[in-house]
Amino acid sequence: MLANSQSGPAVHIDKLVKKFGDFVAVDNVSIDVSQGEIFGFLGPNGAGKSTTIRILCGLLPPTSGRATVGGFDVETRPEDVKHNIGYMSQKFSLYDDLTVEENIEFFGGVYGVSDAKLPARRDYVLEMAGLEDKRRAMTRTLSGGWKQRLALGCAILHQPPILFLDEPTSGVDPIARRGFWRLIYDLSDAGHTVFVTTHYMDEAEYCHRVALMYGGRVIALGSPEELKKSLGEGNLLNLDSSDVRGSLSVLEGKPEILEAAVFGAGLHLKVRDPGIAIPRIYEYLKQAGIHVLTLDSITPSMEDVFVSLIEQEEKAAA
Repeated sequence: MLANSQSGPAVHIDKLVKKFGDFVAVDNVSIDVSQGEIFGFLGPNGAGKSTTIRILCGLLPPTSGRATVGGFDVETRPEDVKHNIGYMSQKFSLYDDLTVEENIEFFGGVYGVSDAKLPARRDYVLEMAGLEDKRRAMTRTLSGGWKQRLALGCAILHQPPILFLDEPTSGVDPIARRGFWRLIYDLSDAGHTVFVTTHYMDEAEYCHRVALMYGGRVIALGSPEELKKSLGEGNLLNLDSSDVRGSLSVLEGKPEILEAAVFGAGLHLKVRDPGIAIPRIYEYLKQAGIHVLTLDSITPSMEDVFVSLIEQEEKAAA
């Protein structure tokens, strides 16, 4: 049984603003996150993701607006908020000079887990994280992926209904990241609400919904599928050519091309009408002496969504 079973959204954010002097770090953000949802916060460094998380964890007061977490107001009842959440940052707040088991027992005391409940919670965390065979290992000897699992286990020792994971997969290898997300799904299935920030676009695909932040504002909100469809069905092309940079220079600004961006070893092109754009692209590049290797319609990725929306914001600002 989770610690809190309030009705309504797990996280409610209404016109939240945070200023540091004249700098607006969080600008009029409004979001509701449902109980049991895996909610992703995407955006470049400085977008306002971590500041918003700190407000929601009761660590920073908002300048204006309101937010509730687990039904508790973050400004007037921050201690109640802290008792009902788990928090994990990319820095993994673990003690390297303690064993895995000792770290779990230490954080159990920090979170107020009773002596009677601690052995069962410790064993649950060890099993959940796959750390049974490493329980007596010194934490400093663990790889980044194992430390990540231990940090998550320590964050859920007190069975919080809501978890805040701030860039939790930063610096770990892709296999460890994939295993970590399996743990997140297990926690969501058990009823935990998971609020996660990431700058890895592929990880957005794992979330039920995502919000894209830029300049302190939420510029897009929806499921990954909804956001990808917003780019237009069939309107995204992948171009491989003999000269990628040259192709970009030729095609940027052409009336058939809405957006062009380097993607891997090729270009992704957002077009108005593929039927019109494709033969024109061949013509433009042929005139420039550039050979087209492949030119196909593709399904947008979250990275395409991210690049497209950020470019739109930068053009509007300019």
